[in-house]
Amino acid sequence: MKTRNPKRIDIEAEELEAALERGRSAPLSDEDYHRLRAALSTLIFLSQQIANARTTIRKLRKILFGSKSEKSAQVLAGQNPSENESEQAGSSSEPDSDPDSKTPSASAEGESAKDRGEDGKREDGGDAGKGRGGHGRNGAAKYVGAEVINVSHESLRHGDPCPVPPCSGRVYEQATPAVLVNVLGAAPLSARVIWRERLRCNLCLAVFTAKLPAGVRREKYAPSAIAMMAILRYGSGLPLYRLAVLQKSLGIPLSASTQWHVVSKAAPRFAPVYAELVRQAAQGGVIHNDDTTMRVLELLKENRKRRELGETATRTGIFTSGIVSVREGVRIALFFTGREHAGENLEKVLRERSGELSAPIQMCDALSSNVSGDFETIVANCLVHARRNYVEVLEDFPEECGFVIETLRGVFHNEARARRDGLGPQARLELHRRESFRPMATLRHWMREQIAKRRVEPNSGLGKAIKYMRKYWRKLTRFLFIPGAPLENNVVERALKRAICHRKNSLFYKTRNGALVGDLYMSLIATSELAGANPFEYLGAVHSHEKDVAERPAEWLPWNYRKRLEALATKVGRPAAPG
Repeated sequence: MKTRNPKRIDIEAEELEAALERGRSAPLSDEDYHRLRAALSTLIFLSQQIANARTTIRKLRKILFGSKSEKSAQVLAGQNPSENESEQAGSSSEPDSDPDSKTPSASAEGESAKDRGEDGKREDGGDAGKGRGGHGRNGAAKYVGAEVINVSHESLRHGDPCPVPPCSGRVYEQATPAVLVNVLGAAPLSARVIWRERLRCNLCLAVFTAKLPAGVRREKYAPSAIAMMAILRYGSGLPLYRLAVLQKSLGIPLSASTQWHVVSKAAPRFAPVYAELVRQAAQGGVIHNDDTTMRVLELLKENRKRRELGETATRTGIFTSGIVSVREGVRIALFFTGREHAGENLEKVLRERSGELSAPIQMCDALSSNVSGDFETIVANCLVHARRNYVEVLEDFPEECGFVIETLRGVFHNEARARRDGLGPQARLELHRRESFRPMATLRHWMREQIAKRRVEPNSGLGKAIKYMRKYWRKLTRFLFIPGAPLENNVVERALKRAICHRKNSLFYKTRNGALVGDLYMSLIATSELAGANPFEYLGAVHSHEKDVAERPAEWLPWNYRKRLEALATKVGRPAAPG
């Protein structure tokens, strides 16, 4: 009997014993039944994990209680308190966890003084002088998509006499107005029913119907509705059925089958932009790639039929590959779901690359599947993956692993400095050669000594971590020799969390076509967010200008589509609108 990872609930042993005692004399209540079922599911799950020879106690503990942050301040907590306290969260390129982690990290920024009201209070009533970053509250300046309403004083104007007797002064407008943020609730999808009056001639029977109000489209589902459905499904991982239940309870029914019909029918309108994104990504100077497992029922059914027929399939795995290409400061995210690995999907993208360009830098982990395609790249491996091997055995080798993590902390700090200062590729390279070269050389010498002087067992966890790092040392240190070479693969791992969220919430794609539609929308939404564009407005604008998008896809990308909107608005003499 197999079971997926059981949902974590806290049950005391005394509660289980009491439930068993009650079950002796009377039928189990629903509450007791769910408690005992949860305990049984946990027992089955633990038995399966223990039976797996590759499951260690450390991995089992991570499965049960979730993975914590991998930042140095967390993994080295208690070993060097003075340094741990001084390190600020988010000051390095180190990831909080791997993309398949059950506890993805979240961060929140504190507001600046400009975000506060004139009395020093936050708009939510909090004291602006207390607390620290990470409180989860946002100042007014963070609400970039909110409607702004400017309210003038009801009786006073700039320069008027002060109304407080016996004061003889005058009032002057302050630079900072009083700010109030109202957060309003609304259904994800709203609707309006338009009743148009009809009149009929009693003699000739001609019918006269009132015209539609200005700005009302004849199609039932507006571009904004299609954009919202796509974002909820492929941007936030909300299953169609859950949205259907929510919409029904709010009085705007929208079945799961209708949602799929609408977004799949609209997908061809976005295909020209998606194809252009693939072409642009192929020209990137730095390309990140990785993949994660996915379920496609149509492909799983094929696997089952092959097994029943006794056929030996060469490929049974199903994956979603993520590719993030960086070109002239613009990042493009692409997703591909199917039997192909990340390297094979990267090969498809690079077929669009201009022959005049030199080989791009490819950032990935050391899995052979990431470079399995027929293409030429300068491969750089992820230093965070190499570091993670030491994090996993830190408890067994605290001194040795602590040395490695502390050494790499400085390297990641230098990378954060380069990013914060906006250094170009050459200036960043010079910074790393000046500040990071010596620590990395020291680390390499230390690893060589551990093996040469037999200070570590080669087959131990530490020995394997050292072996991995020495084997891929050249690829792990590209950032010290090649301008623009990254030292970590965090950007594509963060992008893949979108696909992982979809897998955990919706469980699967039903067909190949469903996976293709998901890849298209996911790519457009992720690229919009990387470009700093509003994906809701972007998808609505592209859908509303189907003909122009098909003719000029290069002018309808997330980072430049507003220029095209303004050009079209100038032609017809009206303000630009996102659609």
